[in-house]
Amino acid sequence: MSEVLNWVLSARDARHGQELRLTPQSPLPPNPERGAHGVAPIRLWVDTTRRFQRLEGFGGAFTEAAATTWLKLSDAQQQRLLREYFDPVEGHGYLMCRVHMNSCDFALGNYAHADEPGDIDLASFSIDRDREALLPMIKAAQTVAGRALKLLVSPWSPPAWMKDSGRMNDGGRLKPECAAAWAQCYVKFIQAYEAEGVPVWGVSVQNEPEARQRWDSCLYSAEEERNFVRDHLGPALHAAGLARVRIVVWDHNRDAMVERASVMYGDPEAAKYVWGTGFHWYLEDHFEHVQLVHDAWPDKQLLFTEGCQEGGPHWGRWELAERYARSILNDLNRWTVGWIDWNLLLDEQGGPNHVGNFCSAPFLAVPDEDGLHAQSSFAALGHFARFIQPGAQRVLAAATREALECTAFVNPDGRVAVVVLNRSDHDIAFSLAIDGAPHAADLPAHSIATYWR
Repeated sequence: MSEVLNWVLSARDARHGQELRLTPQSPLPPNPERGAHGVAPIRLWVDTTRRFQRLEGFGGAFTEAAATTWLKLSDAQQQRLLREYFDPVEGHGYLMCRVHMNSCDFALGNYAHADEPGDIDLASFSIDRDREALLPMIKAAQTVAGRALKLLVSPWSPPAWMKDSGRMNDGGRLKPECAAAWAQCYVKFIQAYEAEGVPVWGVSVQNEPEARQRWDSCLYSAEEERNFVRDHLGPALHAAGLARVRIVVWDHNRDAMVERASVMYGDPEAAKYVWGTGFHWYLEDHFEHVQLVHDAWPDKQLLFTEGCQEGGPHWGRWELAERYARSILNDLNRWTVGWIDWNLLLDEQGGPNHVGNFCSAPFLAVPDEDGLHAQSSFAALGHFARFIQPGAQRVLAAATREALECTAFVNPDGRVAVVVLNRSDHDIAFSLAIDGAPHAADLPAHSIATYWR
């Protein structure tokens, strides 16, 4: 006999005066009549015998903005935030996370770990700045998680003196004569973090290498990135005994990821160092490009490395949840193995940000009131992260209506989790059949549900 399906629901519209955010619903009993001979006009079908990629995990980014905001909260609120994100039983169970090397826009200002001009030997290299806020938050998160996080290290800019522009902001390029020293900065950063008890899982070459931003940024052509990986970064990591540290390339939007991957993977000497391609969600969606990269280079991995709602905090807006859920569904269904949100926490303005590039985050804090407020994006992330565990394997899932967007995974413990998004203006009744066992389901307009057994 088929098992009941448990499920949780998040929706734009409240029910009976209750806001729905990862809210448990009454289990769905088996319903053979709904599924018999295709009687249900709308069907969602899952076949767990057809399996695809394994999941590395979900997570978010530790930034100086997030960490300094976190430190302004009471001990109780600090622990609440960490439990909600990192507790593997009661929270999202985050594992894949990101941190910036040197400053980014979500830092309190420009800084570099090797800031002495001309210091090719990196005698001035120091992570003291990170010890003020970033490392305390990361270490506390690891304690709550009860395991080492998979930490991706990403630079926004080399030190100003290593660039042809002489500035960390507004683009510029790495000076060729500084390339070897810049590669050693990655080595020293990894070694310094690991000496603090914070393992590093991987590095990306450069955050958004085609964007000349008014904040910390550095431009690389596809050929320049390829050459840096092949001639400097890859060899430096291997020489330092850090070959286990994965190199992620591109780390920018989906629009140009096929072209960039082609240049990088077209050079066997560069490609041998590269674990996979990282990408963001800004500008156009281009989900098909994620699939194309997988199809062309199936031995390389795909990792979503950053996404957030731009243009301020967007307090209480449901649209954030749908944007997150739609992106995660489409990326996972195209072979992505991990999904990393941007800032874990921001203040009520959507900062701090040293150039005023305010954005939203799944948690917003009002430090003066010791307030901590979950946004709809937090619930959307939870529909995946709380029910699809690291090591889970994607399985075949399809719906007979475009309005039901879905993905499904089998967890390492054998539990099946199905996530369904309804962005339409109408409630949808459908049959959900897992390995041929149907259940009658009803999904409200503008809602997300996770079903599991």
